[in-house]
Amino acid sequence: MRIVLWLMALLAATMPAQAQPAKRLVIVDDEGFGLAHAMLLDAPDVEVLGITTVSGNVWANRATAMALKGVERMGLQVPVAQGATYPLVNSEVLTERWEALYGKLTWKGAWMKQWVEPTQQSTPPYHGPDDPVDLPGGNPTTRPSNEIAANFMLRMVRAHPGQVTIIAMGPLTNLALAQRLDPAFARLAKELVYMGGSLNPRQVLSSVSATQFAREFVHSPRREFNARFDPEAASIVSRSPWRRITIVPTDPSTATELTPALIARLRAVSPPAVAAWIGAMEPGFPLWDEIAAGIWLDPSLVTARDTAFVDYDTQFGPNYGDMLSWSAGYQPGIGEQRADIVRTIDPAGLEALMLRLLAHPAGDRRSR
Repeated sequence: MRIVLWLMALLAATMPAQAQPAKRLVIVDDEGFGLAHAMLLDAPDVEVLGITTVSGNVWANRATAMALKGVERMGLQVPVAQGATYPLVNSEVLTERWEALYGKLTWKGAWMKQWVEPTQQSTPPYHGPDDPVDLPGGNPTTRPSNEIAANFMLRMVRAHPGQVTIIAMGPLTNLALAQRLDPAFARLAKELVYMGGSLNPRQVLSSVSATQFAREFVHSPRREFNARFDPEAASIVSRSPWRRITIVPTDPSTATELTPALIARLRAVSPPAVAAWIGAMEPGFPLWDEIAAGIWLDPSLVTARDTAFVDYDTQFGPNYGDMLSWSAGYQPGIGEQRADIVRTIDPAGLEALMLRLLAHPAGDRRSR
């Protein structure tokens, strides 16, 4: 009997261990750090290879500090690579000239100094691109990578060909630079998911914030900030040979809102440092980036989608930066790529996913 037991133990020891499913590899490209980042970092089947930063809502140096601080707060070690400070062509001066010719923009990101009309959301402090960074609650203690964002992304897609998803939630400057540096970049990635563009959004919620955010698309339904900040980059990326493109335009965000009640629920399930960070968030914003992260993590959240060929207007006229789209056969044929476009999502399902992920933080799993 002992011999039999010994042979069984020997056989078990020499058999290959049950292979674990390979984690989904992702690079997160954005202009800061938010709940979408936390969702992706906490997802148990995901490996975030790195976070790359770009100017958009804030300048790239501030976005980098925010990303480093966010990773520290979650108790993780993830590379953060700073990206482009300026758009490829657009600038603050050009934007002011455009406004003088064609009317005021609702939101200008890093160039924003004041709201055109009274608005519930606060106006962030105005900074220059090289101003020292002083984050509320203190600056990060870790340092960003010495590698610039475009080079980091190029190195990752070459190290893992056909496996890396890029989720972009800010202007697409870094991706355009990577594509221009290496024409194989888009083809080497597994897919691109980005939050940007706008088709024909409609106000869904009745809150004050929802009504005020609707100002941006009532008269300009094809305009969206990420694309408008760097239209040339958006056009380059749209005409790059990705294996697959998924676009989250403004449209599905109108059914979502970071309400005080949702903030309270997220705080209740999160670790203390993350809960304190969530508690300091300003309510009222749509869940733009969280939708992009959520539909990649759980595609069943999408309740309606379209397929179209997409580009962005780069002519310095009244429609500068607007989304252009065509049904198959109608596109101009100058490189536009077919894209899956998310039109509506399940807001309750998205909130449930956020709560589920933040309740099981990756930092706790890795410390065991």
